[in-house]
Amino acid sequence: MSIEGKVLEALQTSDEAMKSGDIAKVLNVDSKEVSKAIKKLKAEGKIESPKRCFYQASN
Repeated sequence: MSIEGKVLEALQTSDEAMKSGDIAKVLNVDSKEVSKAIKKLKAEGKIESPKRCFYQASN
Protein backbone atom coordinates (compact mmCIF):
# COMPACT_ATOMS: atom_id res chain seq x y z
CA MET A 1 0.00 0.00 0.00
CA SER A 2 1.25 3.49 -0.81
CA ILE A 3 2.04 6.04 1.89
CA GLU A 4 -1.03 8.02 0.81
CA GLY A 5 -3.19 4.94 1.32
CA LYS A 6 -1.72 4.31 4.75
CA VAL A 7 -2.24 7.93 5.82
CA LEU A 8 -5.83 7.89 4.57
CA GLU A 9 -6.52 4.60 6.36
CA ALA A 10 -5.05 5.95 9.61
CA LEU A 11 -7.26 9.03 9.39
CA GLN A 12 -10.36 6.98 8.57
CA THR A 13 -9.87 4.73 11.61
CA SER A 14 -9.17 7.62 14.00
CA ASP A 15 -12.03 9.11 16.02
CA GLU A 16 -10.34 12.51 16.12
CA ALA A 17 -8.41 14.77 13.77
CA MET A 18 -4.68 14.06 13.89
CA LYS A 19 -1.47 16.05 13.44
CA SER A 20 1.03 14.90 10.81
CA GLY A 21 3.51 13.98 13.56
CA ASP A 22 0.93 11.75 15.24
CA ILE A 23 0.18 10.02 11.94
CA ALA A 24 3.90 9.45 11.40
CA LYS A 25 4.20 7.82 14.85
CA VAL A 26 1.21 5.55 14.24
CA LEU A 27 2.55 4.46 10.84
CA ASN A 28 6.19 4.39 11.99
CA VAL A 29 7.35 6.46 8.99
CA ASP A 30 9.18 9.77 8.55
CA SER A 31 7.02 12.85 9.15
CA LYS A 32 8.24 14.41 5.88
CA GLU A 33 6.72 11.49 3.95
CA VAL A 34 3.44 11.97 5.83
CA SER A 35 3.46 15.70 5.03
CA LYS A 36 3.87 14.98 1.31
CA ALA A 37 1.04 12.44 1.43
CA ILE A 38 -1.21 14.88 3.29
CA LYS A 39 -0.57 17.57 0.69
CA LYS A 40 -1.50 15.18 -2.13
CA LEU A 41 -4.59 13.79 -0.37
CA LYS A 42 -5.80 17.28 0.49
CA ALA A 43 -5.46 18.36 -3.16
CA GLU A 44 -7.51 15.30 -4.17
CA GLY A 45 -10.22 16.20 -1.63
CA LYS A 46 -9.84 12.95 0.32
CA ILE A 47 -8.89 14.66 3.58
CA GLU A 48 -9.71 17.98 5.17
CA SER A 49 -8.30 20.19 7.89
CA PRO A 50 -10.90 21.06 10.56
CA LYS A 51 -8.35 23.31 12.29
CA ARG A 52 -4.78 24.37 11.62
CA CYS A 53 -2.29 21.45 11.46
CA PHE A 54 -4.98 18.82 12.15
CA TYR A 55 -6.35 16.47 9.50
CA GLN A 56 -9.25 14.08 9.12
CA ALA A 57 -10.75 11.99 6.34
CA SER A 58 -13.43 13.73 4.28
CA ASN A 59 -16.96 12.40 4.59
